[in-house]
Amino acid sequence: MARRYFGTDGVRGVYGKDLTPDLVERLGKAATLWADGGSMLVGRDTRASGPELEAALSHGIVEAGGTAVLAGVLPTPAVALLAEDLGAVVSASHNPPEYNGVKLFDREGRKLTDAQEEEIEALFDAVAHGTGTIERLDGAAANYLRHLGERFGSDLSGLRIAVDCANGAFSGLAPRAFEELGATVRAIGDEPDGENINVGCGATDLSLLSSVVRDGGLDLGIAFDGDGDRMLAVDERGEPVDGDEILAILAPALGVDLVAVTAMTNMGFHRLMEEHGIRVVTTPVGDRYVLEALRDLGGLLGGEQSGHIIWLRDHVTGDGLAAGLLLCGALAGRTLSEAAATMPRYPQAKENVRVRKREVPKSILDEAARLSRELGDRGRVLVRPSGTEPVVRVLAEAETAEEAGKICATIARLVATELG
Repeated sequence: MARRYFGTDGVRGVYGKDLTPDLVERLGKAATLWADGGSMLVGRDTRASGPELEAALSHGIVEAGGTAVLAGVLPTPAVALLAEDLGAVVSASHNPPEYNGVKLFDREGRKLTDAQEEEIEALFDAVAHGTGTIERLDGAAANYLRHLGERFGSDLSGLRIAVDCANGAFSGLAPRAFEELGATVRAIGDEPDGENINVGCGATDLSLLSSVVRDGGLDLGIAFDGDGDRMLAVDERGEPVDGDEILAILAPALGVDLVAVTAMTNMGFHRLMEEHGIRVVTTPVGDRYVLEALRDLGGLLGGEQSGHIIWLRDHVTGDGLAAGLLLCGALAGRTLSEAAATMPRYPQAKENVRVRKREVPKSILDEAARLSRELGDRGRVLVRPSGTEPVVRVLAEAETAEEAGKICATIARLVATELG
């Protein structure tokens, strides 16, 4: 059965349009019925619609006879770590403020599989007359920060860092974590008002962070997305450092023999890992698929170019703050630009084409495959529908930026003509 509501990362949409309190209430009920009751830890990010959707989700949990344990504003990885019978986060992650959504975790802090999400969707219209309860949990954020400092922290004395909290769930938390380890911190994107999450700041827009680091003569900058499961960085020159480069720094430093990445990962990363004798496993786009691969293969490190960095020693999911702490610890006296330069980069051109429907025709997929065959080991072309937005994503990778740009523009025009 095809999933109707779940995408690549939970249920998500524009608040009041695609995502309504009624839908979220039904989701809470269905998930609780699927789990045979029990307790669901509920966290949320800083969006204005969060409290109303938190209440709707809680009502559904109670209706199905479960216990809604409300932790308030809490980063997604913290909910995964602290999940009870289930964990839920009311968040649309990196999306703009008008979006919201719900992500679910099982009792082990794992994102649900496609099959499990299908089972929950089958219960959306089930009748329930339970009498559950609502509880509130204090101190969850403090417990989470303590865990990360102990398991992922290192001595950061002398390091000068800008920390961009995206006006999201890490506001007030992430800067403190770096300060407690000895770093000098300049916090930005740290004043959420419900309407400014991910707006002109955070991992989706590094321009402010870049200027703060460059103008302030700082050593590096770290940016999170709204719910804290993604992290990107800028070096001492203000130049972006993406998830591929961060993984390229971490893999040798952490001594792994396997890394899981997605189809979007730069070909230069594969070349570098080959030089280090590190096996690379490639999954579909989505951190949940990276997580599944790591668990199936017994791996510890994986991630996405977009900034989902996963380190499963002492954790259960991707965590932006954990990744930021690990990155700082892996520099070993180098500047971030020096550390990132170890990975050769193939130029990539990307375009998100807004569409009426996201099913990519076979004719376009065939053309992308033909171009990839022509490029051989000099590049590739990828076309995929977004799992969270009404767009089709096009990526072209080649030996020169000019060639990558031309190929990307050609495929993007085809997508716009067929689906726009």
